[in-house]
Amino acid sequence: MRWIGDLFLLVGAAFAFLGALGLIRMPDVFNRIQTGTKAVTLGALCFLAGIGFLHPQWWTKLVIIGGFLLVTSPVSSSALARAFLIAGVRPWRAPEDRDSTLEEG
Repeated sequence: MRWIGDLFLLVGAAFAFLGALGLIRMPDVFNRIQTGTKAVTLGALCFLAGIGFLHPQWWTKLVIIGGFLLVTSPVSSSALARAFLIAGVRPWRAPEDRDSTLEEG
């Protein structure tokens, strides 16, 4: 059980790292919200599963915490995205292909 718990903790750390990297690398606030929500939530759930395997007596509390994360994380990211959209923040668009504009002109 110790190895399984350690593996879940390692996977959780990888997802948390990738989520943090996505927060830095994404071009706009809407992509950053999505990265933070999906990757970091999955990382936190893996952390909780790893702790559950290391401390089996805590499973009920960890399941409640995981359920709370699964409910609140998407709701909060949706509320943030809506607030940014109402505030007038425009979603990022990819720049036009330069080769096609040179050929037309």
